[in-house]
Amino acid sequence: MSKNVLAFDFGASSGRAMLGRFDGQKLSLEEIHRFANDPVKLGSTLYWDFLRQFYEIRQGLIKARLAGNLDSLGIDTWGVDFGLLGADGRLLDQPVHYRDQRTDGAVQELAGLIPDAELYEQTGLQFLNFNTLYQLCYLRRRQPGLLDQAETALLIPDLFAYFLTGERFSEYTIASTTALLDPRTRDWNRDLFRRLNLPELFPAIKQPGSYAAPLTRDLCRELDLPAAWPLIRTASHDTASAVAAVPAEGEDFIYISSGTWSLMGIEAARPIINEDSRRLMFTNEGACNGRIRFLKNIMGLWLIQETRRQWIREGQQLSYADMEEAALVKPPFRSLIDPDDRLFATPGNLPERIRQRCRETGQPVPADTGAVVRCIYESLALKYRIVKEGLETVSRKHYRKLHVVGGGTKDGLLSQFTANATGLPVWAGPAEATAIGNMLVQLISTGALKDLAQARQLVRQSFDLKLYEPRDCADWDDACARFKTLWPQN
Repeated sequence: MSKNVLAFDFGASSGRAMLGRFDGQKLSLEEIHRFANDPVKLGSTLYWDFLRQFYEIRQGLIKARLAGNLDSLGIDTWGVDFGLLGADGRLLDQPVHYRDQRTDGAVQELAGLIPDAELYEQTGLQFLNFNTLYQLCYLRRRQPGLLDQAETALLIPDLFAYFLTGERFSEYTIASTTALLDPRTRDWNRDLFRRLNLPELFPAIKQPGSYAAPLTRDLCRELDLPAAWPLIRTASHDTASAVAAVPAEGEDFIYISSGTWSLMGIEAARPIINEDSRRLMFTNEGACNGRIRFLKNIMGLWLIQETRRQWIREGQQLSYADMEEAALVKPPFRSLIDPDDRLFATPGNLPERIRQRCRETGQPVPADTGAVVRCIYESLALKYRIVKEGLETVSRKHYRKLHVVGGGTKDGLLSQFTANATGLPVWAGPAEATAIGNMLVQLISTGALKDLAQARQLVRQSFDLKLYEPRDCADWDDACARFKTLWPQN
């Protein structure tokens, strides 16, 4: 059964429209549209440029029409952020970017109302100050008029879907990032809304893979699109889509979805919510196959991306390959940072903040390009090892394989360091996992594939993977012991 499906995949820095052609045996990809997804700072607030994003979706649809017929399309994006609609269905304000500083200190503030242990028991989520819960609490406290005007809140992929189809819904995997969902019932935690005096603005939750709606008549007429193109509720959280494309056999494996963020975890049959998981701050989010993505959010290649942006601002035109080459010639393990240090979370001069933290901890200060990049890569790999140990502690399992998917698989140095640090063979690929996972859910929904196991088999037979075997493990063991001394909170 051949199918042509379109995936709109929005990342934190860019987006693209990917055309997938399934011939019954293999899936092939074609990028038909790519665009920047830069935030816009207006006054003191960092916004997403939603109008530009929707314009780019329209351009992708036009290019898809020119490329041939489609059987379906789907959208995935990052989590937590949302838009508010008034009673007339209009967007009340541009969605605010999760890196905006308005929720700084929000975790501590909410702890004064609901103890951490109780909040984790109710949500099963890692305490991240940008989760939708904290953003809504900010609006209730500082901009109550905006909430009072709102009739509906829609998370970003659901907001796109609304303006494409006119349908209002909350897709499960993206809703699971909000800290407003009961992870056991997989429905909105209405008691939490009441306790925090938050309006229940999000519509009913729908499962991934369920049919959404055709595109609106007005949009089809304006863009000359076939009226029959349906939008499928895919796994609309980008990490859920990426995990769907992990080319694993069986159920016992660790994955890292490697991009701006590193999302590292396992698939669990049900939420894991206990004292160990809270102490180690693991999160329970929804997967597309009825399971739970039990994982940890780690500051990923943002550290490399923002470092490069700073050097470009300073006039150094460095490619990522240049940075990796410079790191390779530097001595190992001179300086280590905690990738999740809040000091590194916002845009700006990241290399100088890395040097600042190294000075404060009495380590050698990385003076040049290679030293800074090596510090970042080694620190990320060691963080992965610590998270791996935590996963095994909480799940009471020992894992023998690690799959890395996403754009970070293009970085061979980090994949090799990850194998060295964890002591596990690392299977890297596919790089386009998020778009592929988006497509796989569409193919399952339209009957071209039976289930996720068959979908993952399709990934294995369609895309090349690269194996990285562990090396120099004793040296990495010593470095990990030092990392834990420097950053005991991990």
